[in-house]
Amino acid sequence: MNDLTHTITVDATPQEAYDAIVDVRSWWGATNIVGATDQLGADWFYLVPDLHYSKQRTVELVAGERVVWEFTDGHLDFIDDKQEWIGTTGRFDITRTGDGTTVTFTHEGLAASDECFEVCHDAWRHYITESLRQRILTGRGTMRTREEDLAAVGQHAPSRQ
Repeated sequence: MNDLTHTITVDATPQEAYDAIVDVRSWWGATNIVGATDQLGADWFYLVPDLHYSKQRTVELVAGERVVWEFTDGHLDFIDDKQEWIGTTGRFDITRTGDGTTVTFTHEGLAASDECFEVCHDAWRHYITESLRQRILTGRGTMRTREEDLAAVGQHAPSRQ
């Protein structure tokens, strides 16, 4: 399977990484998220108007080990198949390593052949390898602005102008 994957290793405990992951507003979107992101079975929403909407359900929370979201609804404005994320899963696997803690994020069901793959790969790369990493290490993520998101879409999906 060609799932989208990004991995980071940080000088932190697995519990510190887990705590950062479930505090989604601090690394994915302080003003773009509605709902509880740290409760099992909770539905929550991510929205960048006229660009991206997704509804996630938190289906697994294992402190210090794993976080799993199911993408149950969504609309990606910049591709033809607007609902490409529906039925996919976001999984964070957290493991203690000799160098600290490794977090592997996998967007299961999002393959290299999917229309949003390049844009989504770039976005997840930023949010996992930069923003989440900084959130774990410093307590504060580095979220993109709407303009930065639009520029990334323009770079990878030039048909959207």
